[in-house]
Amino acid sequence: MKKIAVLGSTGSIGTQTLEVVRNYKEDLKIVSLAAGSNIELLEKQIREFQPEFVCVYDEEEAEKLKKRIADTNTRVGTGMDGLKEAAVIPSAEIVVTAFVGMIGIQPTIEAIEAGKDIALANKETLVTAGHIIMPLAKEKKVKILPVDSEHSAIFQCLNGEKKGTVEKILLTASGGPFRGQTREQMKHITVEQALKHPNWSMGRKITIDSATMVNKGLEVIEAKWLFGVDFNQVEVVVQPQSLIHSMVEFTDGAIMAQLGTPDMKLPIQYALFYPERRYLPGKRVDFHTLSHIDFQIPDMENFNGLALAYQAGRTGGTMPTVFNAANEYCVGKFLNREIGFLDITDYIQYAMEQHKVMENPGVKDILETEREVYELLEEVMHEHHHSNHRL
Repeated sequence: MKKIAVLGSTGSIGTQTLEVVRNYKEDLKIVSLAAGSNIELLEKQIREFQPEFVCVYDEEEAEKLKKRIADTNTRVGTGMDGLKEAAVIPSAEIVVTAFVGMIGIQPTIEAIEAGKDIALANKETLVTAGHIIMPLAKEKKVKILPVDSEHSAIFQCLNGEKKGTVEKILLTASGGPFRGQTREQMKHITVEQALKHPNWSMGRKITIDSATMVNKGLEVIEAKWLFGVDFNQVEVVVQPQSLIHSMVEFTDGAIMAQLGTPDMKLPIQYALFYPERRYLPGKRVDFHTLSHIDFQIPDMENFNGLALAYQAGRTGGTMPTVFNAANEYCVGKFLNREIGFLDITDYIQYAMEQHKVMENPGVKDILETEREVYELLEEVMHEHHHSNHRL
């Protein structure tokens, strides 16, 4: 019986993780859950999975939940302390980090310190703190198992291969809903249009990130840390059907690819049962109806979020945090209809240009950098709002 903590249990990855657990009740057990503020759904999850402990990040909602589940044995915590408690709960063997955003850093680090394996779905953690997380995981002998479909694909392709035989990682991208468009054509994109992804169903933030291709940029930085490669060894390939989830090219020229239908439950289940493979119900790739798979080179000029990610990654230090924090801030503003679609990457570029890089930042420096970026963007957006011109 594998015991699991799920941080971000009411989001897209969290709910799909619970579906996997539901399919394998006799092998998997939920011991803690953490959510932001969706206590309606969390209450249902508590009654079904009977965790020992749950965290509701929002304090008022936590109080409400306590009353609603007073008839259960589940304890309720709140805030960052509650989140950390959910992550380090003694009974858990593996922690699924499915929270969106940099809020995931501290609980992830504490879970590693406590010797838990990490099923990592929180991109921002590795993007901003990869230099802290990876050496710590090695020192504590814990596994970092990627839950992202692309990184899971790479992980699967590397299974059984010797270290140092990787020539390059071919990270596939769908190109998002606006693939092939110029910046001119993308000027007036609405929130509704950007939230329609052609192949995957995901949470709101990651769907916007896929539309700007910033998501692929975050994944490039993640891949560098997860697989110990250089940025010039990570190449993005656009594959519109999302059948190939990523590939690895080896020193002898052999390329391994992992294919499948676009279903996040596969990488989730793979991480939870690793190194075992289990049956997963669902649609299969049908080669009778599949006549071709298309490839394109990513357009880094019109989708400059990807180019900026490479730049941030190569610069290192606090720069990936600036890239990530500016994006997090701007996506929120775009979803709120306060800025336009193209403003997202324009403001990321602006924040990166303004930033003085600090080498080898600690967690405190990373969170401080995030705060500075938020303040900078707030100020500049406020000015633009009043003078009515864009960057």
